[in-house]
Amino acid sequence: MKNILFTILAFAVLSFSNVSAQDASTSSNDDTSYSKWQARFRIISVIPSADDDIPLADVDISTAFTPELDFTYFFNKNIAAELILGTAKHNVEIENGPDLGHVWLLPPTLNLQYHFYANDFKPYVGAGVNYTIFYGVDEGDFSSIEYENGFGFSVQTGVDYNLNEKWFLNLDIKKLWLKTDVSVDNAPDVEVEINPLIVGLGVGLKF
Repeated sequence: MKNILFTILAFAVLSFSNVSAQDASTSSNDDTSYSKWQARFRIISVIPSADDDIPLADVDISTAFTPELDFTYFFNKNIAAELILGTAKHNVEIENGPDLGHVWLLPPTLNLQYHFYANDFKPYVGAGVNYTIFYGVDEGDFSSIEYENGFGFSVQTGVDYNLNEKWFLNLDIKKLWLKTDVSVDNAPDVEVEINPLIVGLGVGLKF
């Protein structure tokens, strides 16, 4: 699965380079100037809020810190689409109960955004969809644990701050609605809602 992630990242970078070479940046001397492409690199905190329907048991999923990469394409100065790529490892356990090991989450997310302009600040809001892939499962105290991949929704808000014409700082907050059916030792599936809050800080580059 890590090979799949690296393939996705390589494809995105190559596509980004090809398209950016063809699309000239829109430029002017007013505050409505914009670049068609930009990329951000963030360090994010992924904070799950697990909810489940296991009677008398609480599933605890750990917070994770990990890098995140995104590519944004602007249709005009206000409307853009952002593809977000990142993966995180989470420890899973039942509170005061057995260890459920750990699992890696890969939730590629595509958001449609609206950007505002206020001098060097550019706030934005967005919403979209994600598809979460669970891989690298460690079963902990059990012999078999399976997680079902699935689609979810996302909302987003953040702000860019221009350092110069090319580079900028970024603060980003996202909420993802993720849920999965979990099977432990071939027992009946249990639906677990992960619903992470993702807070990121990073740097971006305009093309």
